[in-house]
Amino acid sequence: MMPRIVGVTDLQRRFRAVFDAVAQEGVSYVLTRGSRPEVVMIPYSEFQRFQSLEESEVLTRFDRMRDRMRARNTDFTDDEVAADVAEARRSTGSCEPS
Repeated sequence: MMPRIVGVTDLQRRFRAVFDAVAQEGVSYVLTRGSRPEVVMIPYSEFQRFQSLEESEVLTRFDRMRDRMRARNTDFTDDEVAADVAEARRSTGSCEPS
């Protein structure tokens, strides 16, 4: 279903009807100000789905990055990595973690 478009001024007059359409019928609205889209009003279940997808995407990207780092660092020992990290902290003036 295509989202409906409503201006902020019109929304103020029709808020209850728009709210009910979103909550009860699952209609999405693009809210505009001066004909410029600024906000989207969606059912809460859709918001939860988007949040879940975003979290899943972040975790997937993190896992891929970790796997790439692991593959690139297979030739180095833990002591070599620790020494490199310590040297990088010294050279940038970073504090040691507590």
